[in-house]
Amino acid sequence: MSRIHPNAEASRRLLRDGAGEAAACYTVWMRSSMGFQGTDGFSVYDAGGELAFRVDNYSRRRKIFAGELTLMDGHGAPLLSLRPQIISMHDQWNCYKAPEEGQAKRARSQQLFSVRKCSVLQNNREAEVYMSSACTTTTDASASDHGSTGHQSPGFWIEGCFRRRNCKIRRAHDGKEVARIARKKARTAAMPDTAPLTLGEDVFSLVVQPDADCTMIMALVVVLDRICWRPYTPLICSS
Repeated sequence: MSRIHPNAEASRRLLRDGAGEAAACYTVWMRSSMGFQGTDGFSVYDAGGELAFRVDNYSRRRKIFAGELTLMDGHGAPLLSLRPQIISMHDQWNCYKAPEEGQAKRARSQQLFSVRKCSVLQNNREAEVYMSSACTTTTDASASDHGSTGHQSPGFWIEGCFRRRNCKIRRAHDGKEVARIARKKARTAAMPDTAPLTLGEDVFSLVVQPDADCTMIMALVVVLDRICWRPYTPLICSS
């Protein structure tokens, strides 16, 4: 069976920036890490094959039924909470710092950024990201639709096509690429010298540059999967 995560050789060939620092290379597998084969979720592996991030109990239903999602590290510790803006003129998700242990799940917490799906008129852009200084600090629908996000420039934007696993996340003020999503290629263990196979859309690569926040980028990937919605049925594999 093919390895779905980078091996040691691949990790030595990671992209490097001008300072010589290696970018972080992840493999995103759209399947729960809870052991229920074929269930929705995200399991994200680093270059050494270790579980780095995960999202469990995931639903790809329309956002009005989706509820809150929690991005966790590989050990299950909550990192960020992602909440859909139910009543809004835009397809929008808001990101908050995950509640600490013992804190109520819906307790008020600091909003970090919002992600809004772009209009079809915005050529080649999937979504825009507004950081906390440029977005509302409440989940009130009217504030989100008519507040500062409508008059401020985004902090990041996503260009390309997430559904085709071919998009880039760019910093808005200088256009620098901070992360890239691409189709995953892998060789089979039985035939290592053959041309690599392009895996299905449920497994793809994520490369994050060293000056970017990997946790934030992974949260954007989860939101992109929601706002670029389409029915999805994972394959059920045997053990």
